[in-house]
Amino acid sequence: MAIIEQLTQDFLRTKKLPHIWCPGCGNGIVTAALVRAIERADYDQRDVVIVSGIGCSSRAAGYLNFNTLHTTHGRALAFATGLKMARPELKLFVIMGDGDCSAIGGNHFIHSARRNIDLNAIVVNNHIYGMTGGQHSPLTPIGKKATTAPRGTLEREFNLLELARGAGATFGARGNAAQPRQLEQLITRGAKHKGFSIVEALSPCPIAYGRRNKLGGPVDMMKDLKENSISTERAAGKEDSELEGKTITGVIFNYEEPEYAAEYYHSIGKEIPVKSSG
Repeated sequence: MAIIEQLTQDFLRTKKLPHIWCPGCGNGIVTAALVRAIERADYDQRDVVIVSGIGCSSRAAGYLNFNTLHTTHGRALAFATGLKMARPELKLFVIMGDGDCSAIGGNHFIHSARRNIDLNAIVVNNHIYGMTGGQHSPLTPIGKKATTAPRGTLEREFNLLELARGAGATFGARGNAAQPRQLEQLITRGAKHKGFSIVEALSPCPIAYGRRNKLGGPVDMMKDLKENSISTERAAGKEDSELEGKTITGVIFNYEEPEYAAEYYHSIGKEIPVKSSG
């Protein structure tokens, strides 16, 4: 408990609490996993920057006691790219929701992945636009209801990690709010990776998504999230029929390619800046 209290005092803006998230929302769990991952990575607090866009998950930037940028809808990666190019020694974590990242921010997302710039994208996927009205997002499963799909969406959802890999990202992982320790470990691994990393964090939204789709209460949604997930290790070698209805969690891909900021500084004949001793 003492460790939790210390992390709370060090890494949260306690005067901003209590938070605005609905009861049963997984955003707090994901945010806590991020805090523990930063502690585990042993980064200097002054070197960490949290960048977020607009939406439920993006409100985390207001609660986290680091350098923070709360930016415009869909543009968090654009702001983060500019900051990384100016100050490449900083450790940037970009918190986005599924709509924020893959809809209005989709173009920034694929080009951040294509550049393989050293940013850590944490995409909280609750399958819907929560704060902005309950509209369906590109990650809303087909057939599920939203304010903009009252009879169920007809559009197939993205596989966000496959989209990222196809665009050029070099690290991709998936975790969920029902397994916070695994999520913490995945964020840590992504943070240590040199290049564009994405961790998709599946999170329940009992109000805007669960209630409309009759998925039960928060406990039911969290239980389903855990029971319908299967690790990459357990999924290996299984037939497609055995994985039907399951979500694979763990590291999905991980490989090395040149990192954009380092390549840019090299191209202009300059050493990439490093943290000063002061």
